[in-house]
Amino acid sequence: MKLINTIPLLALALLFVACVFAQDQAKPATNNKADELPWVTQQVNAPRVSFHSFTSQAAKTEVSYHVYKPSAYDESETERFPVLYWLHGTEGGVNHIRPVSQMFDLAIRDKGVPPMIVVFVNGLPKRLWTDSKDGCAPIETVFIKELIPRVDKTMRTIPRREGRILEGFSMGGYGAARIGFRHAGLFGGVSILAAGPLDLEFEGPRATGNPLRDQILKDVCDGDMAYFKANHPWTVAESQAEVLRKSGIIIRQAVGSKDWSLYLNRRFHEHLKALAIPHEFHIVEGVEHTRRH
Repeated sequence: MKLINTIPLLALALLFVACVFAQDQAKPATNNKADELPWVTQQVNAPRVSFHSFTSQAAKTEVSYHVYKPSAYDESETERFPVLYWLHGTEGGVNHIRPVSQMFDLAIRDKGVPPMIVVFVNGLPKRLWTDSKDGCAPIETVFIKELIPRVDKTMRTIPRREGRILEGFSMGGYGAARIGFRHAGLFGGVSILAAGPLDLEFEGPRATGNPLRDQILKDVCDGDMAYFKANHPWTVAESQAEVLRKSGIIIRQAVGSKDWSLYLNRRFHEHLKALAIPHEFHIVEGVEHTRRH
């Protein structure tokens, strides 16, 4: 598989899909403590999508995920396939699974992209794809140390960095950047779509005056801004710059021209340029961060 030819198509196409369906993620607020860590989501019924779960030692509970497999997977008993790991946005992303998997299926059938497995990772709502400081929500650990090895063990994957792409939208784009940069040896490509929050002070246009900011800082960082900054993609890029320059990892960043996160995404792009980290930056005309009305 030639990742350099695959990622631009995926990044730009998925940006449109993600923007169209972003608002559909919203769920009613709840005070039910049992709902705060939904490690097992509802099952999504969609063509060629299956629901899975495993017992996580890190999370000490059952953890679910969804998988799209192309028709070519069923047509051979020996062929191995690349895997794209999809990281969802703030509200959990279950509603993205059907449209995104259908988009992949159409692109594969039209031969726009090669056949691949897509794993929809459960990173919990509002958790920044980061291990929480208090240890209650080890998101990154579950993903890197448990889910990826499980996928490679149970499916016919290409179990090397050249066979893995990491992609995410909004909070998932933030997660794709920080996790992909920290684990460059695991992924051949990282696709960052309309990522946020991309400012080190977490005072961007969506966060200012928004209770969501305080909730995320409390739940993920135990209120510690130093922890937030230490785990932020901006900081991780600085610490991993030499590795990223030498690794050959393909980095794509894309954001809509009408997206409220455009300014901060452009600043992040300039930061990567200043660090001499090879990457591509795309502004997709006419695209907002949420559904257009």
